[in-house]
Amino acid sequence: LVATHDPDRAEPAVRAVVHQLRISGEREVPSIKVGEFVMNELRKLDHVGYVRFASVYRSFEDIDDFKTLVDEVR
Repeated sequence: LVATHDPDRAEPAVRAVVHQLRISGEREVPSIKVGEFVMNELRKLDHVGYVRFASVYRSFEDIDDFKTLVDEVR
């Protein structure tokens, strides 16, 4: 697992998100969809970064939501 600050790993992830946005065919992409694209790529890159992003992005209300996400990553 490589931290997201590694440009050799981060750049392809950014390109993948941009590609997904382009092929969506939508002129305006809702932020929720962009967030999902980012989460999918971040999960491949950095599990800790993914959990941090997802916990804020999904606005977890309680510890059970957080635990479920961590269990999914494991």
